[in-house]
Amino acid sequence: MVTEAPEQAALHYGDGEYAVLKPGRFVTCAVTGKPIPLETLRYWSSSLQEAYAGPAEAFQRLAQQP
Repeated sequence: MVTEAPEQAALHYGDGEYAVLKPGRFVTCAVTGKPIPLETLRYWSSSLQEAYAGPAEAFQRLAQQP
């Protein structure tokens, strides 16, 4: 049996929703570098166009902004 390697998706992050630019199964957290399955993605920044694994990572990135 051949297993497919999961593909990283490319998304455009909007306010409250995102658009899939390239289909895939996951995106990468901008803070931790860990994969985030699309079905669990809840946190992102539309202004920075990046995803976060959870609220702690989103807060950490927000705190780094000037």
